[in-house]
Amino acid sequence: MANKLELTWYGKDKEISVEPRLLIERPELSNTNLAPDTENMLIHGDNLLALKALESKYAGQVKCIYIDPPYNTGSAFEHYDDNVEHSIWLKLMRARLKILKNLLSFEGSIWIQIDDEEQAYLKVICDEIFGRNNFINLISVNMKNVAGASGGGEDKRLKKNCEFILSYAKDYNSLPLFNGPYQFTEISDLIQSYINEGKSWKYTSVLVNSGTKEYIGSTVDGDGNEIKIYVRKNVETMSVKQIAKRDGITEKEAYKKYGIYIFQTTNAQSSIRTRIINYRQEENITEDVLSIEYVPKTGKNRGTVYEQFYKGDKCRLFVWLRDTSEVINGELYKRDLQGTYWDMNAWMKNVTKEGGVSFPNGKKPEHLISQIIEMTTQEGELILDSFLGSGTTTAVAHKMGRRYIGIEMGDHAYTHCKKRLDMVVSGDDKGGISKSVNWMGGGGYRFYELAPTLINKDEFGEYVINPEYSAEMLAGAVALHEGFTYEPDSEMFWKQSHGNEKSYLFVTTRHLNATFMNSIIGSMEDDEYLVIACCSFDKGMDKLNPHIMVNKIPQMLLESCEFDKADYNLNIIHPPVYEDEED
Repeated sequence: MANKLELTWYGKDKEISVEPRLLIERPELSNTNLAPDTENMLIHGDNLLALKALESKYAGQVKCIYIDPPYNTGSAFEHYDDNVEHSIWLKLMRARLKILKNLLSFEGSIWIQIDDEEQAYLKVICDEIFGRNNFINLISVNMKNVAGASGGGEDKRLKKNCEFILSYAKDYNSLPLFNGPYQFTEISDLIQSYINEGKSWKYTSVLVNSGTKEYIGSTVDGDGNEIKIYVRKNVETMSVKQIAKRDGITEKEAYKKYGIYIFQTTNAQSSIRTRIINYRQEENITEDVLSIEYVPKTGKNRGTVYEQFYKGDKCRLFVWLRDTSEVINGELYKRDLQGTYWDMNAWMKNVTKEGGVSFPNGKKPEHLISQIIEMTTQEGELILDSFLGSGTTTAVAHKMGRRYIGIEMGDHAYTHCKKRLDMVVSGDDKGGISKSVNWMGGGGYRFYELAPTLINKDEFGEYVINPEYSAEMLAGAVALHEGFTYEPDSEMFWKQSHGNEKSYLFVTTRHLNATFMNSIIGSMEDDEYLVIACCSFDKGMDKLNPHIMVNKIPQMLLESCEFDKADYNLNIIHPPVYEDEED
């Protein structure tokens, strides 16, 4: 076998055999009053165990995964201990990434935020797991202007102001086209850069009064759809400088106050404009400003009535600043399609206030997560974050109408994630993306805990079933281990869990004897197969019928995974690289 290119480290060859655990809902912590049928999940527990618990049901179901895993930089913080020896970090990350790949749909993608300490190593691991042919991009994310960034000094290291996002597809050929993303620049900064570079800034006119609208007739577009045409009388426009002087404010304040009415005109090359020019000439229209109404078939305004303004004999099109800008924290920003450099500085200013929870060591702005979700998913599709932290991903997914699964092992699953989601559901969360998506509240989620380990060692060193497990929990847990679906049949007690076609699993704590076995055999069809998991059985019961396999708990499970393990945890996170340091 030819050698392959891969990253190796101490202990890589020793695979982690993860125990599948049950997920137990805690109804008193769930929030389902407004959505009793919700499938949204908030899970408290180690994420490797939780991911394993999800694998049988959700394999191939998740459209987008975003994770912000520990950066392994050796610093201790309030909520996490980010101090794991390098090879252990690689091993634990690899185990999680393998399950995350299984959870992704064929059209899905994973987005992993990381810093420069581990980015290169993580890239090679992801190449191995997801395949280099499924690599999408490495994105540089500016989280803070360099003047205030921390991490590094003025000597042998530069100040850190960027993190990175590695993105991979489950299957690149099946990956849909992205929607966006966009780069945002504060208007005043953008205008100044135009001045510095000797460029002409064209958005300098304000539509002060759109005038009265009078319908004069219609034409059609290339598909024969109606375009209504209006003359606009008594239209009033002013320059930004004029209106700032009139109001006694600065030009920056004028852009902020009148931003939605600011425009430039252009000789746009479009079939619609050509038809309006022809109509104007044919009808001998003399009014300076016309407007039209029609329903676009493509573009962001498709399917809705859209209005456009035209000026003069050449019908110069009004291009609105509002169509390429957005108000963020009260300031107007120009929005442009961006590439692999994402500037999040504008949203980092108020990130500490988002969600109503304090999480100074690593909280990401809602806009960053919403940008990824908007790019990669549609409403109703499933999002997963297995390093949930303060709950940003689930909060954003909830506001954007996506289904979600969030996993967090620390106490802040209660104090941060649950608290934040409850505020989102009630509509009390007004920060982050709430205004831009017009979030008013609604929806719900279910809160789950991981069940304890199924098998323990007793005082004599023997493996025994955990006494905390009820008969129902035991049956569900063994089904999960063996790849069956726990779904008891109301008529046939032994059809407790079903597998492929006509195969079943029956779990019992009673002693298995010939009488009991014959009662089952007598009710089976010729083409049915059964696995019985029990604590004890009479000699020969495992050979009584070729369609029945008898196994003893816990021996049947010990080879498939490790029980009662405490070293799965990756309960750590990166340091706050972007908080200003005190002198």
